[in-house]
Amino acid sequence: MTISRRGMLGSAAALGLLTACGSNTGRDGGGDGGGGGSGPKLSHWYHQYGEQGTEQAVKKYAAAYDKARVSVQWRPGNYDQQTAAALLTKSGPDVFEVNGPTLDQIQGKQVVDLTDLFEGVRDDFNQAVLAPKTYDGKIWGIPQVVDMQMLYYRKSLLEDAGVEPPRTLDELVDAAKKLSNKKVKGLFLGNDAGAGVLGGTPLLAAGLELVTEDGKVGFDDPAAARTLGKLHRLYADKSLLLGAPADWSDPSAFLQGLTAMQWSGLWALPAVQKALGDDFGVLPFPKDGARGRPAVPVGAYAAAVSTRTAHEQAAKDYLKWLWIERTDYQEDFALSYGFHIPARISLAKKAAKLRTGAAADAVRFTTDHGFAQPLLWTPAAQTAYQDALNRIIKDGANPDSELKTVVRKVSAELDRVKSK
Repeated sequence: MTISRRGMLGSAAALGLLTACGSNTGRDGGGDGGGGGSGPKLSHWYHQYGEQGTEQAVKKYAAAYDKARVSVQWRPGNYDQQTAAALLTKSGPDVFEVNGPTLDQIQGKQVVDLTDLFEGVRDDFNQAVLAPKTYDGKIWGIPQVVDMQMLYYRKSLLEDAGVEPPRTLDELVDAAKKLSNKKVKGLFLGNDAGAGVLGGTPLLAAGLELVTEDGKVGFDDPAAARTLGKLHRLYADKSLLLGAPADWSDPSAFLQGLTAMQWSGLWALPAVQKALGDDFGVLPFPKDGARGRPAVPVGAYAAAVSTRTAHEQAAKDYLKWLWIERTDYQEDFALSYGFHIPARISLAKKAAKLRTGAAADAVRFTTDHGFAQPLLWTPAAQTAYQDALNRIIKDGANPDSELKTVVRKVSAELDRVKSK
């Protein structure tokens, strides 16, 4: 199984234990890409990317480090489960890539505090993706690259229908209806009508939050029900493309003219540009209501250090070298094997591939409107909310009553995790 970097964006994968996570841990030099330097042996785990050349790149980086012998482990299969199991043993990685770190990993003292590595550069990291790596005032992982989602629209189809690019949720609902006909649907939010991919994005667009700074439910507000009710209008108006050959992360429905607008990710941009040239534009999720603001979901894998490593300082030194000092490698990793934004703001601004057109718009959206799922937003909270969102969108369930139930469940979940 290969996984693209896009796979973690918006997901809330539950971590479990694997009965066996492989005997080759890399600590004995058994992995590929071992560094040629002297010093201690370090094992560095990555999940298996679907982007060609990424594995060779990270092995090249490790081989260039001369203060430790770094062995890269490329891990196929269910990486989150493998890592969760390995962190409980002494045979796991010294450093590892993580969709987190999760609250359980931090509270369970499975990851090392990396705050000191950010001295002088903390403000240069995209703050939206740094926030979920921060707990109790400390930083537990170094963001590697930023993935983001946005709305693609076909300029010619909108112009032919006399529709302006939507800047509010009401305009999006109206535009999708006007753009729909027997051959083309106005909007594609995924084959489940958007419940899976949108998540908390509409709530942020209404000026709300999933979790407040003081750890409370951030959407116990009448505005939440009003906004989510408008998503049902899209479904009821038959403005949404359903049953597409590929889901929202793949731009093929948009490129084939099945939809005039599609919610997808930055990773789709090269294919869209190649197929459509200048006949497209991009937007953040549009704001809703007087307190509303554009919303752009972002996410980032992080590099972390296991507390079970025998070489904690060496592992920290290596990660500082790779993800803070070697900005050339960081830009290479983001843009040479896929299309992503470097986690460092200064790199994102100067990268040639991100300076113009829709790519520059995406960088600006991410910097100005980006948000990530909060660390306290657990898989249980995500499931309760997403199930309710699915019922609201597809079944026309009452948003007020659905959200009251979600608020109660999420509040109890927040009390649970904060009491640990």
